[in-house]
Parts: sequence; C-alpha cells; structure tokens
Amino acid sequence: MRASLRAKFERLLESIVLILLGSLAALVVVAVLFRKAGASIVWYDEVASVLLAWLTYYCASLAALKRAHIGFPKLVLAAPLRLRRLLYAAREIIVIGFFAIVAWAGWQVLMVLEGTYLVSLPWVPTQLTQSVIPIGAVLFIVAELLSFTDVLRAEAAAAEEHRP
Repeated sequence: MRASLRAKFERLLESIVLILLGSLAALVVVAVLFRKAGASIVWYDEVASVLLAWLTYYCASLAALKRAHIGFPKLVLAAPLRLRRLLYAAREIIVIGFFAIVAWAGWQVLMVLEGTYLVSLPWVPTQLTQSVIPIGAVLFIVAELLSFTDVLRAEAAAAEEHRP
C-alpha cells in the first residue's frame, strides 16, 4: 500500500516537474524569438522567475522522495548502527521541523500578499504565484515521510546482515 502511494506521489511530482520544465523552456524560446523579432514580451521575466521558483520547490520535493538531496551518506554509513539510527532520526526531525516552519511562514506570506497582483500581468494574484512556498514545503514533508520508510527498511536489512 505504502509503496504504491509512494510510486503515485513520485509520478505526480515527476509530471508536475516535466510540465513546469517544458513550460519554462517553451517560454524562454518564445521570448527569445519575440525579442529577436523586435517585439519583446513584457511579462516574460516575471513569469519565467515564477516558473523557476515553482520548478525549484517541486524538484526539491522529488529529490527528497528519492533521497537525492544534499546529505552526508558516507559519514552516516560509517557510524555504528545505533548512532546511525539516531542520526537518521535527528535528521528527519530537523528537516521536517524546518519545512513545517517554512510552510507556516509561507502561509503567513500569502496572508500579507492578499489583494496584490503581478506587475506585468495585473489579473494574476501574487498569492497564486507565491502559493508554492507552503505547498512545496508540505510536499517536501510528505516526500520525507514516504522515503523515510525506505531508510528504515535498509537499516533493518543492514542490522540483519551484521547479526552473528
């Protein structure tokens, strides 16, 4: 059950990342073509920066799910098994705690931005563009929790190998 949930979550994140990446690439190409033709798109810079921010948050969640973000795996693996488990637990508490704070702060930012709109596209609410902060943080927490079970399974297998 959990494996299928993890796989579905991974496919969802991959789909979102591909859509964002394709949209950003297409926007950059179209903007370059328009600029070469002497008719720059006025909203390009603002939308491209929003897409890049969204891509960053969603990619970070995908990296967390795959345990591919920055870490010190060789250092942790060199530790004795009991210390390793403590390090994994401490890491999870710190990372999840940090992203819980980011989600809360992101929500506060959305409340402050109520009633504001993009400069170049005045019909687009700034809350929409900045909603990626709390959403991305929650997705990162979900990814951490789903991938932590993989870490626990790997640790249990490692402990079984070291039993006399």
